[in-house]
Amino acid sequence: MNRYVIGVTGGIACGKTNVTDALKNLGAQVIDADEVSRALTAPGGEALAPIRAAFGDGVFRGGELDRRALSSIVFSDPDEKKRLETILHPMIRERIASLLDRAEGIVFLSAPLLFECGYEKICDEVWCVYVPQKEQLRRLMARDGLTRAEAMKRIGSQWSALKKARLSDEVIRSDGTPEESAEKAVRLYRNRKESRLAERSVQ
Repeated sequence: MNRYVIGVTGGIACGKTNVTDALKNLGAQVIDADEVSRALTAPGGEALAPIRAAFGDGVFRGGELDRRALSSIVFSDPDEKKRLETILHPMIRERIASLLDRAEGIVFLSAPLLFECGYEKICDEVWCVYVPQKEQLRRLMARDGLTRAEAMKRIGSQWSALKKARLSDEVIRSDGTPEESAEKAVRLYRNRKESRLAERSVQ
């Protein structure tokens, strides 16, 4: 199949969305694991019933998932986090596999837990969007209105951004301006497109 999968990952609040938005603006195919997860937990989503069964009515407002209430539970207790992942991850994996089956050419798989979930095994290469932890912490506290302790719990629930960067084929530093990290991603994408075209021309 004429498909080339590039994984895009990075720690929470490292600027991954800025990079994938720049790629989408160029017309790139992007499968976003976070968007898949949100669809599964949106009103009417198939994950709602098992989440309610596991965590009770306290994480719902009527028929809608109270994401903040659920987050406060799962980021405070590793066992509760594992219970949520046991519900969501198989559903997300199945949806991603279905989307990839229909994709051709270069397709990006954006997943914050790419390495933690083993998605690197289905990627031809991996790009990591990275900032040092001090900046990551500052951004997360400002973005989500969290205390330092709350933000550190969320950062600690994932592999470190540095570990992900070391395991990746390309690292996009995002501690400059958003435009600078977006431009690097665009350059890399155009380079891959040119390489693919060159490969096909000699086949």
